[in-house]
Amino acid sequence: MFTLGIKDIIDIVLVALMLYYSYRLMKESRSLNVFIGILVFVLVWLFVSQILEMKLLGSIMDKLVSVGVIGLIVLFHDEIRKFLYTLGAHQRFRRITRFFRRDRGEGGSGTREAIMPIVMACMDMSRNRTGALIVMQRTAPLDDIVETGDIIDARINQRLIQNIFFKNSPLHDGAMVIAQERIKAAGCILPVSHDLDIPKELGLRHRAALGISQDSDAIAIVVSEETGRISAAIGGEFRLRLSAEELESLLTKEME
Repeated sequence: MFTLGIKDIIDIVLVALMLYYSYRLMKESRSLNVFIGILVFVLVWLFVSQILEMKLLGSIMDKLVSVGVIGLIVLFHDEIRKFLYTLGAHQRFRRITRFFRRDRGEGGSGTREAIMPIVMACMDMSRNRTGALIVMQRTAPLDDIVETGDIIDARINQRLIQNIFFKNSPLHDGAMVIAQERIKAAGCILPVSHDLDIPKELGLRHRAALGISQDSDAIAIVVSEETGRISAAIGGEFRLRLSAEELESLLTKEME
């Protein structure tokens, strides 16, 4: 007689959660039909091998499943990377990593002396409708992004930030990377998000800001050239129409 114990209930709940999050991940990456096809194949495989006990067909499908796992890793490497990064970037897990870090301040730019020049520069560029994209590194290193631009390695300075994003500056179209309370580089190239739910009024700078916030734990600040509005992308989400006080509060809180 079959008995349903606590361990079985936990097992069912964990499988349901795994399927649910896999469904969400595939839906966001526009791979829902692939997910449904994989699910149908797994159900047919279980039906053939476990219920009908067809040895020949079951063995063929077993081989396909073993090879298919490698194929799925190759096919969905971006989604798998995003899932693992999201898991590691969770607030509780980040506390664990911070506990084991020898240099607690590594990668941060969280002091008031570092934040205020950025806020003031963003406000001035907002008033003058000067487009800007500033990426502030946190725990995840952005060395690969820094290498795509021109190395500056200068102290954070309001005038320097504004000069870099001045319309006639050769570096104004790229992103500025700030890490360890230094302007590391400018004119950097960022990964662009292809999410379909991004408001149409947001341009390429906003897509690049969202892309880097999805690939790392960095904070990306955007000043719109068309509207002058200030936005920030954190963890794959936008904070739109920020005032100076809101931007300062956000950076002070998130860059701790």
